[in-house]
Amino acid sequence: MYLEEFERLVNIMARLRKECPWDRKQTPQTLRQYILEEAYEVVETIDAENWDELRKELGDLLLQIVFQAEIAAENDRFVLADSIHHINEKLIRRHPHVFGDTSVKDAGEVADNWEQIKVKSENRKSVLEGVPRLLPALLRAQRLQDKAAHSGFDWENISGVLDKIREEIAEVEQAKDAKEAEAELGDLLFSLVNLCRFKEINAEDALRGTTDKFVGRFQYIEAELSKKGKRVNDVSAEELDRLWEAAKIAEKG
Repeated sequence: MYLEEFERLVNIMARLRKECPWDRKQTPQTLRQYILEEAYEVVETIDAENWDELRKELGDLLLQIVFQAEIAAENDRFVLADSIHHINEKLIRRHPHVFGDTSVKDAGEVADNWEQIKVKSENRKSVLEGVPRLLPALLRAQRLQDKAAHSGFDWENISGVLDKIREEIAEVEQAKDAKEAEAELGDLLFSLVNLCRFKEINAEDALRGTTDKFVGRFQYIEAELSKKGKRVNDVSAEELDRLWEAAKIAEKG
């Protein structure tokens, strides 16, 4: 079933490239936005634990992969089978504890081996290579910190991370102008991401959750004020604070 449906998708895409004016017009560059959009929609459905929607969104993301591969094949760059072969070989190569005779004691050691094998097999000059610059800033920071930590560049314990955060807060307070404040706030954010890593919390997920919470509470305030024919800028700070606390209570059900 899997192979039949996959082959059907590949054939549909090939036909669309020949017969559909819109699909025929697309290039790898014009499709970039859709890859990002579909990837984020996949993440949204996972966060919502909406498994039926995840089924659909994974299909949408797979379409973008097949689309890119079809364009590559038309230009004699590579075929989809090459991409599949590449990832198969990579998985085998980077899991010697499964497909070879290497022994590991836990998931942490697996991750360490993964990074070491990656650097050696791909002739990378730095262990920090391979993290896309286009990643959201928090996610990129955490991935880079992970890679550095796997190479041994890390704080001995969480106390060092907390001390660094306090140091960065003091430097933010002492900043003399906007440019210096921007640099110091960047350092502070980077340190906070490190704290998330030590707590085994995904910084991107943590901020996304808090942002969603803020949206919910703010919209609660807007709705409550709307019942009285008012808007946020019509009331005092004290009233907004009261409504904010009410929103927190309402949030708990």
